[in-house]
Amino acid sequence: MDSGARPNKSLDASTVTSWVRGRGVYVAFVVLVIFNLIVTPNFASVVTLSTLLITVSPIVLVSLGVALTIGTEGIDLSVGSVMALASAFLPLYLGYGWPVGLSVALLVGVLAGLVNGSLVAFVGVQPIIATLAMLVGGRGLAQIFAGGQSLPVTDPVILWLGQGRLFGLPAPVIVAAVAVLVVGFLVRRTTFGRYVVAIGGNRSASYLSGHPVRRTLLAVYVISGLLAALAGVVATARLGASDPSNIGLLIELSAITAVVVGGTPLSGGRVKVVGTVMGALLIQLISNTFIANDLPFTWAQVLTAAIILVAVYLQKGRGVV
Repeated sequence: MDSGARPNKSLDASTVTSWVRGRGVYVAFVVLVIFNLIVTPNFASVVTLSTLLITVSPIVLVSLGVALTIGTEGIDLSVGSVMALASAFLPLYLGYGWPVGLSVALLVGVLAGLVNGSLVAFVGVQPIIATLAMLVGGRGLAQIFAGGQSLPVTDPVILWLGQGRLFGLPAPVIVAAVAVLVVGFLVRRTTFGRYVVAIGGNRSASYLSGHPVRRTLLAVYVISGLLAALAGVVATARLGASDPSNIGLLIELSAITAVVVGGTPLSGGRVKVVGTVMGALLIQLISNTFIANDLPFTWAQVLTAAIILVAVYLQKGRGVV
């Protein structure tokens, strides 16, 4: 009888663990919302909700790109520096009109992604090394091009991206929502998305199956760079000035946290788009909760670290999907 009971217990434990992997971020977010409704003054106000969504929008944008790279068993540490590069270039070309300034800023992100992707896909450099080089060098280049100073952004169209509203919705939230829909479509409904998952699950098998592994990897890092540049534009527009020294600083850590907590395994083979968004919201809500209640922010960092460890532990031994 004992030998027959043990498999059931193992199955039950496996089922619970699987459920927590897939739903844990949602449960944690709901619990934190309930806590704030009880403890935090004016938490249920439109202003509080709007501030949370606006603040998290750049994190969501970069997290989507990081999720794609992690889905291929890679990583992108350069997203913060790419944001800084976009912020530095944007005001330099706004004198030619906002379409030119915006295009140049986004092109910078694409070029950064091409460099990262080429090093990973064609040269064979480990993703963490390739993107680490861009992390270090990118911010330095941004400050060089900006002349070490903050430049004002006055174009009304660009400012709208960070400060405007459409039907009452903040523009940064709209930009982030559109990006979520596009990336979600790519992952779930296109051949490209299947290639991303297949490469992360087993790159050697993908090669043998005739998948365009190198092109897919290159595209993943280009998309990550483009989304990071877009986040840099939104952050710059919100400030009303470029600030390459601070824009995007350490945001790569928030992005990786959001992706991991959201259920995308570091071993690759799966991309959880909605989970990534919820992970970003959870991490930002933790920070907002500590700030709103005048609690030491260092404890928010400790709590975030604990959540990361739990998320990674739950993913341990996870099979490829």
